[in-house]
Amino acid sequence: MSNLKMKEAALIYLDRSGGLQKFIDDCKYYNDSKQSYAVYRFNVLINPSDIVELDAELGNHILHQPLKAAQVFQSVCYIAVKTLSLIGQLQTETQINIVLKLTHLPPLPSYCLDLCEFPRDYTSQRFYTMQGIVIAMTTVTKYTQGARFLCSDEACPLSKGFQYVRVHVPGATESATVRNDFLCNLCSSSLQEDRKFRVLGDKQIVEIITAKSLHAFQGYCNNQPFRFQSLTVFLRDESVNKMNIGNEYKVIGIPTCVKTSQTAVCVEANSITFCIPKVPSGISDNFRCLLSLTSSSCWKFTAILANIFASQIVPPGTYNLLKLCLLMSLVQTHNKELENCLDILIVTSDTLLIDRLLNFSINLVPRGIRHSVSTEIFPTLSRNKYGTGAVSIQAGSALLAKGGICFIGDLATHKKDKLEQLQSAVESRSITVYISGKKFGDDVDQQMTFPVQCSFWSFLDMDSPSRRNIQKTNMLIGQMDCSLIPANLVESFALLINCNESSSCHPLLPTVQHTLKKAIDPEGLLYLASKQFTTEDFEKLLAFAKNLNVEFSLEAERMIHGYYLASRRIRTDSIYGSKLSASALKYL
Repeated sequence: MSNLKMKEAALIYLDRSGGLQKFIDDCKYYNDSKQSYAVYRFNVLINPSDIVELDAELGNHILHQPLKAAQVFQSVCYIAVKTLSLIGQLQTETQINIVLKLTHLPPLPSYCLDLCEFPRDYTSQRFYTMQGIVIAMTTVTKYTQGARFLCSDEACPLSKGFQYVRVHVPGATESATVRNDFLCNLCSSSLQEDRKFRVLGDKQIVEIITAKSLHAFQGYCNNQPFRFQSLTVFLRDESVNKMNIGNEYKVIGIPTCVKTSQTAVCVEANSITFCIPKVPSGISDNFRCLLSLTSSSCWKFTAILANIFASQIVPPGTYNLLKLCLLMSLVQTHNKELENCLDILIVTSDTLLIDRLLNFSINLVPRGIRHSVSTEIFPTLSRNKYGTGAVSIQAGSALLAKGGICFIGDLATHKKDKLEQLQSAVESRSITVYISGKKFGDDVDQQMTFPVQCSFWSFLDMDSPSRRNIQKTNMLIGQMDCSLIPANLVESFALLINCNESSSCHPLLPTVQHTLKKAIDPEGLLYLASKQFTTEDFEKLLAFAKNLNVEFSLEAERMIHGYYLASRRIRTDSIYGSKLSASALKYL
């Protein structure tokens, strides 16, 4: 009686939600094809809140025993097909494959799978929700949705019909659906697959990590050891190609245990939702007060920001030009338009201080990635560890920094081929990965192009052994010796900043005093500005500012137009003119 009541509730829900009409339309497609299938696959959209309100027992089955719940809907749909004569070719109930697609799960801790917690539950075979950033994905391959088997003994009644139909279930491997050692229940003869009835679907494997794991890529250290591990997500059919490397998603799925060379916890994805970053409601009271006090000028607030920024690393009033440029680049991280990224290349002889300043700055945005020399900047290829024949594409630092900053350290430490790759990515704002069919066991070569949606920060060490003969005088931009780096690569950076520490803009004594005091008291706040405007205040300010819709004022438009005309006159002067590249003009 309980089962009958649930079937009745399932039918009522399908009728009320519009699912029954969609099911009828899907049946019409199968019936019109005039082709017989081993299985007929149907997606049923489920809103758990509505189901629980209609019938608590059915709702409980969907949330905690989804495979049994699918059987309830399978039975209802089979009766509908036979009653309404929807699919003439359908013979048995087992040929109907129902996939329950959940809109959401209850917002309770017991339904969340935290990627930082161990051990993970993979035995209950129920739905969980998890959230993570895609760090790797495979190419799309095929899997068997369902197959028809027949008894090999022709005298056996089960050598005909659709009595033996195997259907893929969450967590099952390909060998669980199709292999050659199945036996007939009636006569114990071996079963043989009728291949012309095999139904194939698309499959893709992605790896995700929790956003908390990004601390490992930010040069972040609070003296607390932590570990993280990626979680493998299987995407099938309509979910394929719904996830992109570098994006963050919320996934509803069923955790399972897959045994390869080592046992791994995986998730069969049921539904995928793109995570939109939360926009902060405002800025701190101290910054609000400062903005009010400086409202008479359009320059004062920004100038003070640059002056006090990163006072934990350098004294206020030093490196103001560089800090202003870093703030500009950080604010640009919200832009979806690729051409609005602001790449920065710094020429300096104090790489330690610049490194600390840049590392501090990337920690102010959610996607600030410090590239490690042991990893790759751009995507790399490897064989998939699950033996599916697919190629796995690993993200690399640039794609992981999507919508943020990729700090790649000293430019001169990278090899020539990597620099060429970097130049191409900066100029085109995309990176293309070539997949050799011969190398990875495919019939044809493939290529995949990924947008590069981050700003690159780097520096050049003017005190490196190969540069010690360079003159240390105050040089204009364009006169700096960057001979170790291709000129085209240097030009591709939006901003080229010369940080000459011996100049009046960078007095040595305050920096030396700051360094000594920090060595004695690393956590101490040395300046009033550090106490009034904390790191958290700057994080909120940047998060708020980068989501503002900004338009040029008429004054700004006129100034830019005047600057453009002046630069054109300079460039066209054959005697006193200056060479200004098209890219430089565009950024200006």
